[in-house]
Amino acid sequence: MDDLIQQEQRDAVVEIQLNRPEKKNALTLPMYRQLSERLKAADENPKVNVILLTGAGDSFSAGNDIGDFVASVDDPQSVKVIIHFLHTLAAMKKPVIAAIQGDAVGIGTTLLLHCDLVIAADNLRCLMPFVRMGLLPEGGSTLLFPRMIGHQSAFELMVEGSAFGAARGREIGLINQVVGLDELKEVARSRAQALADLPIESVKASKQLMKKDYLEQLHSVMDEEGELFYQSLFSREARQAFSAFLHKNR
Repeated sequence: MDDLIQQEQRDAVVEIQLNRPEKKNALTLPMYRQLSERLKAADENPKVNVILLTGAGDSFSAGNDIGDFVASVDDPQSVKVIIHFLHTLAAMKKPVIAAIQGDAVGIGTTLLLHCDLVIAADNLRCLMPFVRMGLLPEGGSTLLFPRMIGHQSAFELMVEGSAFGAARGREIGLINQVVGLDELKEVARSRAQALADLPIESVKASKQLMKKDYLEQLHSVMDEEGELFYQSLFSREARQAFSAFLHKNR
């Protein structure tokens, strides 16, 4: 399992990579647990100033691994593992940069709301298909997306589930910079290193002040979303969507 989450440190930058390219980095519960552990360790490591999240292969993340998720759906702890990861990411004191490409589906999109900088390849395709699958948005997205882009635009992306690319992501403020796919890692690592070279205590204090007015509310909303998300897993619509997905991918 260690191979599915890889980590490398360059100077004061830790790069954490999702390494399941044959499944478009779809996330399993053990991967969520390991991500939480590695993020927390990096945040507490005095030799780390910046965390860079990446995905191996042609996509950042296809979201939850449906097969893994269905197998554990009767256990309430399954959703709590995911929500714990989101709480951990949202509470990070040190800056987190994401370098994303290809598909970013479900939580592959919503986790970006908790990153401080997002660098995207021009082939990016974001999609939040929660409602289509009889589920509910998570990751604090019901708070942060309307706050970021307004109710109507957020409704379009989260309820209608409209896909959007890097240019739209840049337009709505989710993405800081769009680059060619072949430049993605180089640009992201360069910006991560430049950020790591800044006075770390000033960076951390600035981040804390910028999030201070909504962070407590965010954690509360993520818990509420998680509870409602778990309840929605047992709906007829969700069961049908899971069954159709698994049948299609046999």
